[in-house]
Amino acid sequence: MKKNEKLAALLLPCVEALGYELVGVEYHPNSVNSLLRVYIDKAGGIELDDCVAVNEQVSGILDVEDPISGKYTLEISSPGLDRPLFNLADFRRFIGSQAKIRLSRPIGKQRNFKAEIIAVNDHLITVQEADGKQTELDFNYIEVTRLIPSFRSK
Repeated sequence: MKKNEKLAALLLPCVEALGYELVGVEYHPNSVNSLLRVYIDKAGGIELDDCVAVNEQVSGILDVEDPISGKYTLEISSPGLDRPLFNLADFRRFIGSQAKIRLSRPIGKQRNFKAEIIAVNDHLITVQEADGKQTELDFNYIEVTRLIPSFRSK
C-alpha cells in the first residue's frame, strides 16, 4: 500500500465522523519539510471554518499515530475547480469531464494527456483527445489527474 493510501485509511474515519468526504490525500516527502495535503468536501462546498475544524482533529490523530517521520506541513483543502482524481470512483463520477493526466510510464512516446474521460471499465480508463483519438489508460500507471475547469457562457 502506498503512503498516500495508508494516510487516507488512517484519516478517513475521523473526516467522515466530522461529516465530510475525504476526497484524497497527497504526501510530498522532502528532506527539510514534507507536505501532507488532505482534500475534503461536502454538499454545498467547503469554507475556511470547515478546514480549521478538520485540521484540529486530523492534527491530533497524526500526533498520536505519528505516521510521518520528520517535519511536515499539514494542509486541509477543498478539491477546488481543478479537482484531483484519486481513485476509480472519481473517474466514474467525472465521465464526460476534461482532465489533465500524467502517467508514470508512457504509452508510445506520450506520458501527458489532455482529454475527456469517456469510460471506466475495471482498471482501464478510456479518454478522448481533442483530435478524436481514443486511448485506454491503465489506472495503475496514472500518477496525477486533475480536472480542467469548464467555464461555459450562457
